[in-house]
Amino acid sequence: MEVHLVDGTYELFRHFFGAPERESVAGGDVGAVRGVLSSVLTMLGEGTTHIGVATDHVIESFRNELWPGYKTGEGVPGPLMAQFPLLETALQAMGVKVWPMVELEADDALASASAVAADDRAVERVLVCTPDKDLAQCVRGTRVVQVDRRRDTVTDEEGVRQRFGVGPSSIPDWLALVGDSADGFPGLAGWGKQSASTVLGHYDHLEAVPASAADWDPAVRAKVRSAPKLAERLAAEMDQALLFRELATLRVDRSLLSSVADLRWRGPTEDFVAVAEFMRDPALSRRGEALRRG
Repeated sequence: MEVHLVDGTYELFRHFFGAPERESVAGGDVGAVRGVLSSVLTMLGEGTTHIGVATDHVIESFRNELWPGYKTGEGVPGPLMAQFPLLETALQAMGVKVWPMVELEADDALASASAVAADDRAVERVLVCTPDKDLAQCVRGTRVVQVDRRRDTVTDEEGVRQRFGVGPSSIPDWLALVGDSADGFPGLAGWGKQSASTVLGHYDHLEAVPASAADWDPAVRAKVRSAPKLAERLAAEMDQALLFRELATLRVDRSLLSSVADLRWRGPTEDFVAVAEFMRDPALSRRGEALRRG
């Protein structure tokens, strides 16, 4: 079997800014929710059998306590934020496993579920459906891959190395150096993607990088402009870099998924009819029922 794990937060944002508005019977916009539900139904129609969706029930997480500049819900349009609870309710009514995250983030839930699924011998492949570079750290060989459904691309471990210049386990270290504007931490001044890829491609992790560029492997030093300054910066700001790496490291909580069997889609619940009617789109429930019948 294959397991599909979907970044519901990304999908809701994508459809909010890419799909037309749609009013519910209560008058609120439900266009993004409708788009996500239609997309999930398409996946099911294409043969997906085991699926889970993670959402950020609130944007803030434990990481906001570690770094004051970490991403918040500030600036997110109200009509978009208002659709998160409906999306979670609608997916559950559709019969899809949902993780609405509060203390942890949706990315953490995807990492957790992928770890559990990868340990199940009955699972042939785990597809983590999101373009978010954070999730590249979850990729394992060709068994756990990252899927960008909008671009129709699949990235395995070799693909991660080609894109970032490092393996999946080094992605948090790489992000610590270059920063992640989407998550709100800047990385270390002077360090760019190429220098981080070159250095971590050789040393893997921050602690393994010699404090002096004079002690770097000559081949690495020759490829990195301003190597002495970068080495000095990393040595002086190692604590900051380690904090950024902690922010970028996804937390695995195996209690979020007791068994891959929990991801088996068995059809919509009776509540899905009411949800579809609330969104003025009864065709959604008809599609779900048709898929259940096979």
